[in-house]
Amino acid sequence: MSAPPTRFRTQVVGAALLDDAAAPTALLAAQRAYPEALRGLWEFPGGKQEPGEGPEQALVRECAEELGTAVELLEELAGPHPQGWPLTGTAAMRVWTAVAAAGAPVAGADHLAVRWLPLDDADAVLALPWIPADLPVVRALLARLAG
Repeated sequence: MSAPPTRFRTQVVGAALLDDAAAPTALLAAQRAYPEALRGLWEFPGGKQEPGEGPEQALVRECAEELGTAVELLEELAGPHPQGWPLTGTAAMRVWTAVAAAGAPVAGADHLAVRWLPLDDADAVLALPWIPADLPVVRALLARLAG
């Protein structure tokens, strides 16, 4: 079986970081510091997959760099495309649920703040000013956790 065709040049990875693997009650959101057009908006922590790096390796590395924490990846939140969730015409993001394995997440240079959002109030989670490309992922995650 051949690999699916690559449509997006840039592969991005993101972590839907939960407070507990078995019975999550909170989701971590990170507030962008840059670029200026996205400053102050909220997103899943993560970043670009580097050449020669697997997506899971990239996400573990990005969480260590951005949040100062080791993470344990749980399961992928599959998007509508084999490369995940379209972000732009040239980039897509694969997202995994995860939990912190060592150390409490903190905002690094890429973020102004990190915030735990209570999962028992989906309206409050959705009311946060998310980066528009992340919002469909947030909705899918909330639906999965509720069902």
